[in-house]
Amino acid sequence: MPGMAASPAIFENLKLDPTVFILHYLKWHVPRPNDTLADYAKMVNESIIHDNPVLIGVSFGGMLVQEMARHRRFKKVIIISSIKSKFEMPKRMHFARYTRIHKLLPTGLVNNVELLAKYAFGEKVNKRLALYEIYLDVRDKVYIDWAIHQIVNWKQTQPPKNVIHIHGELDNVFPINNIKGCITVNKGKHTMIIYRAKWFNEHLPKLILE
Repeated sequence: MPGMAASPAIFENLKLDPTVFILHYLKWHVPRPNDTLADYAKMVNESIIHDNPVLIGVSFGGMLVQEMARHRRFKKVIIISSIKSKFEMPKRMHFARYTRIHKLLPTGLVNNVELLAKYAFGEKVNKRLALYEIYLDVRDKVYIDWAIHQIVNWKQTQPPKNVIHIHGELDNVFPINNIKGCITVNKGKHTMIIYRAKWFNEHLPKLILE
């Protein structure tokens, strides 16, 4: 599951042995009115066609797959550049929850890819604008407002038992100093699933199979 507003294109450099693994890419869609993250997770679970698979989620997608694991059996849940509980959120997200300041964000400008990248990846994309046009394909204000609200109001205090957490040392969206019990990727940033694919190609097979 890709991160907020992102397409499965973020996994394009992930190359796992096709004789061992079958990869299925999940996509975001616009939520129904009043959908909670749990409601949304149940709906996405309906598209899972295999028994006891391994779920992989990036950033907000990592939060979603943990919710999915509460409603269906999965062999493992691997989260990347994400968080396992509300206690791992940075202070600015706690501030947004209590003040509701996130309601003032100019989400009506979601067709501005530079702004959308700031929301989704926490970085400027001036030099890679064309690339991010591909990676960020969910440009719906209803979805963006919903996603930001779900993130800052996430109430999870204990993750599912079978969660493996992979986190970048230089993540600027979810700083690693707030993260407990993760596999750390040296110099990895929030977008490392795109730019550090070699690390994942080397380590994911063992993490999935062991």
